[in-house]
Amino acid sequence: MEQIITLILDSGRTAIDMVLYVLLPVMVVMLAMMKLLENKGVLGWVSNKLSPFFGLFGMPGLGIFAMLQILFVSFNAPVATLAIMSRDGSSRRTIAATLAAVLTMSQANVVFPMAVMGLNLPVIMATSLLGGLIAAASSYYIFARAPMFDDDYSHQEHLAPERHEQTNVIQILSDGGQEGVKIVIASIPLLILALCFVNLLKITGAMELLTLLLAPILALLDLPESTVLPIVTKFIAGGTAMMAVTIDLLNQGMMSATDLNRIAGFVISPFDVAGVAILLAAGKRVAVVARVAMLGALVGTVVRGVLHLIIF
Repeated sequence: MEQIITLILDSGRTAIDMVLYVLLPVMVVMLAMMKLLENKGVLGWVSNKLSPFFGLFGMPGLGIFAMLQILFVSFNAPVATLAIMSRDGSSRRTIAATLAAVLTMSQANVVFPMAVMGLNLPVIMATSLLGGLIAAASSYYIFARAPMFDDDYSHQEHLAPERHEQTNVIQILSDGGQEGVKIVIASIPLLILALCFVNLLKITGAMELLTLLLAPILALLDLPESTVLPIVTKFIAGGTAMMAVTIDLLNQGMMSATDLNRIAGFVISPFDVAGVAILLAAGKRVAVVARVAMLGALVGTVVRGVLHLIIF
């Protein structure tokens, strides 16, 4: 019993330290800036300008907005946009393409804090965008070609959500910062539970077994055994928990920044159990296209992962 209490306290301490000193400052600043850009219409303008190009990949205007949200806000930020698409007459094929892109791309709430730990920001952004577009095109042109996805809704082009007029810049920044605080605070319970689960795997010997099974595969990719923990954590507990585990390994010297960048294409995205569940909550028509969107995301994730292995 004492060992379990110690495990819980250690997990909580690690989670709170990461939340207070890594996640919170970064997310407050990033959300404040994104709120200002959104309010001033910059994001909407960018989405509209890029629509002709992104439309070639099956992405409508709102889809581009969802991509910007995951890249610069958080993995759950596109839920609101997907909910709008589910209601406003977007075709199922475009919803599938958008969901596939979001599942493939790197989420800001992991990328920016990890950049402090050595994650290559320009590369992760470039591979994220490329992988997202490939995932979207795969879903739109290959996996969602069945008649059931050509529903009664035929609108392909959508403008980004209208901005709310506010003139007080300080208030806008404050509102954005408060949204960042809410996102970080909301992640604390799941983060602590995920870290408890991962630590439980360690003390029961399950992690050693997984390491033994995956070590030969990792060796082929020139990856150390220490990367097993972040990889397993990501797909079981999600990106935020993976970040906590990875930061701990980096601080202990068990992983290097190069190792982080090599696995980043595979593990930094919301394509996991928790991420999929949250994004599918956007609406019934989003849930309907989940399978084809995940197939497209699988293609995009493989492309991203291989690019990171080649580059680093």
